[in-house]
Amino acid sequence: MGKYTLNDLEKLTGIKADTIRIWEKRYTLITAHRTATNRRWYTDDDLRKLINVSILNRSRIKISEIAALPSNVLEERTAELVRTSTGQDIFADSLIIAITRLDEEAINELLLRSVIKYGFEDTFLFVVFPFLNKVGVMWHTGTVNVGTEHFISNIIRRKLIAAFENLHFSRIPGSKKIMMFLPENEYHDLGLLYYAYIARKLGHQVLYLGQSTPLDTAIEASEEWNPELIITGTHSGLSVQEPDDFVLNAIASFRGKKLIFAGSLAETAARRKIRGVFSCMNDKDLIKLLR
Repeated sequence: MGKYTLNDLEKLTGIKADTIRIWEKRYTLITAHRTATNRRWYTDDDLRKLINVSILNRSRIKISEIAALPSNVLEERTAELVRTSTGQDIFADSLIIAITRLDEEAINELLLRSVIKYGFEDTFLFVVFPFLNKVGVMWHTGTVNVGTEHFISNIIRRKLIAAFENLHFSRIPGSKKIMMFLPENEYHDLGLLYYAYIARKLGHQVLYLGQSTPLDTAIEASEEWNPELIITGTHSGLSVQEPDDFVLNAIASFRGKKLIFAGSLAETAARRKIRGVFSCMNDKDLIKLLR
């Protein structure tokens, strides 16, 4: 069972903590539990209810009307609104509800509907990645465990791999050979998988080495395959203890190659200002660098 602070609820629902307190007091929407030191905490049910309330409230339904709804009616009204909604934020919120129930069927349905409505790229940029940021908040606060994090990551990973494999590759004039890998001990590869999809869609040939690749292994692959461009990065600074050392080692190891550093390594690379070394903060940066 999740155990959320008031600050957690604010980050996950987008509702200000002061507003939650007012709604709690005025409408008894949720009831806080108390720790031994009298600090508020809330459950998965409270989180789901607040997200439902937030979805309806953003659709211009008065909070007084929402508060009067029985729980089952509140869920039914929200589900109906989600089915007919065009809002990307509503899809992301609905995914949070689904993950608290480990409801793979609901997650797949939401992702499919979003792809139909917005397309694959916009679904990832404006629905999936904002949702994953919220999952990260839940992870850091201990409200999702390793199993839940793996559960949702693997669903998203399968979607990305399937989309990558389903792209018909055909070389275009000026296409490049691009090798991608994550440093040793870095396992968060959803962002790099998305970059691989973008690169292949633009007509480039991609060699994807994936998670936790020792630098020696990446060097051997580069010598054998001879890519023109190498992309690497980290989700956070945890996997690479000395970012400057890693960046400099990579530059020395892949001489003559164009290097792109993404994620938390992008800022380190940008500070170096070395010819042929680039930083990539998002998909727009990537597309510019690949054209």
